[in-house]
Parts: sequence; C-alpha cells; structure tokens
Amino acid sequence: MTSFPPAPDAPVKAVPFSADDQAGLYKAIFNRRDIRGQFLPDPVPAEVLARLLTAAHFAPSVGFMQPWSFIVVADPEVKARVHADFEAANQEAALRFEGERREAYRKLRLQGIREAPINLCITCDRDRAGSVVLGRTHMPTMDLYSTVCAVQNLWLAARAEGLGVGWVSILHPRRLQDILAIPRRVVPVAYLCLGYVSHFPSRPELESAGWRARLPLESLIHFDGWGGGRGEREEASALLAAVRREMAEREEARATAGSDEAGG
Repeated sequence: MTSFPPAPDAPVKAVPFSADDQAGLYKAIFNRRDIRGQFLPDPVPAEVLARLLTAAHFAPSVGFMQPWSFIVVADPEVKARVHADFEAANQEAALRFEGERREAYRKLRLQGIREAPINLCITCDRDRAGSVVLGRTHMPTMDLYSTVCAVQNLWLAARAEGLGVGWVSILHPRRLQDILAIPRRVVPVAYLCLGYVSHFPSRPELESAGWRARLPLESLIHFDGWGGGRGEREEASALLAAVRREMAEREEARATAGSDEAGG
C-alpha cells in the first residue's frame, strides 16, 4: 500500500533525492501522456483518488492562495451533458481548420469523457484570497497559473499510480459552469478524464498522428535576454551541448526500452 513520507516539522537538509527516488520522479514526467481512448471500466479506489487530490492540493501557489477546488464527476448523466457540449464545441473547432488539416482534425480522438470512470473539473476561485494578494499585485493571472500547478501535480501522481489522465479543453466554459453549477466568479481551468488504462502510448498521440512534432529544446533556450548569448559564452555552449546529449539519450532510451522507460 502506498503511503506518504512523513511531513517534517523542521527544515529539511538540502540534499538530492536518492537515485531511486530521482528515477521514479523522472519516469513519471517522461511517461506521462494525455489519454483519450484507452480507458478501462475499472473503478478508481477512493484511497487512490484521495492521494491524487492530496498531491494536487500540495501544489505551489502564489501568495499561498490555494485557489483550486475539485469537482468529482461520476454520474453518467452529468458526463453525457459535458460530452454533448464537447461535441458541439468540437464541430466548431473543426471549422477553424482548412482542407486536409480539417480532415485530419476530425479523425483525432480528443476526449474520453463517457469512458473514463472519473471526470474531474479543477477550478480557480479568483476571490478566495481577497482582492489584494501577495504576488498577484502586478500579475493578476498568477492564481490561474497556480491552479495549473495543481493539475500537473495530480497528473504526475496519477501516472505514478498507473492511472491515465486526459485534459479536455474543447468545451464552452460558460456551459460547463452551468452543467456543474459553478459560480460565475469561479473559473473552470481543467476538465480531466481519469482512470486506469489498457496502455500508455510511447509518444504523445498528436506527435504519433503527425499533428505536431516535439520542438528541439536547444532552440527554446536563451541567455540573459530573448535570443541572446547562444554559443557566445562558455557556459551557454556547455549547457546547449548538455541539452543535446540529454535529448539524444532520451530518444535512445525510447528506442531501446519501449514505452515503459522511454520519454515524451
């Protein structure tokens, strides 16, 4: 049975995790996938869901505002209403693409709302910490970003537990608020499908389908300003070389060990 490590009452010495703990963390990161069509009907035990929600609740939040709430959806009728809104929004989304891109879009499986045993809506209450919040005075969207940290915590914890998560963003926010009785001041940030799955794809499904390729990490790194210092300083050159090695090792691991060890 999985148990949480004890919470210390004193500062923790700043040392790295053990090699096994590091490997487990990186394994969850590199093997996490956005799941759409592989959900099994097996129920998610309450104690497992409780661990996932606890992990989400321990996410970082600016000003310690903790703006998130969690709506657990298991009622098939509620799922059906959300799915109907997805269908409407998905038809609208398809029309934004043209030609072959539109046809490719329509072939994609982009949700598992009715198949997943659990749907989870994670929201952001923008008034929870008051009108003036430490750290949000000049970047008012920090509460939304903090809520996304809770989503990521839950997603990685789910992968460690062997559960798949799929983020459904093709929904009308106002309609979702109506279906789930969410107050207007509360923003639905993420609608997630959650459950055990038959398998985890070795690569993100949109990558495998040819929709988009993963960008080279080295092209996304800048030094001391946008576009600055690339290869012009020793430390910059060293980092870019290390990034290229790391990405090459990640691809090699994918090719030699399969989806259980490969990254994406």
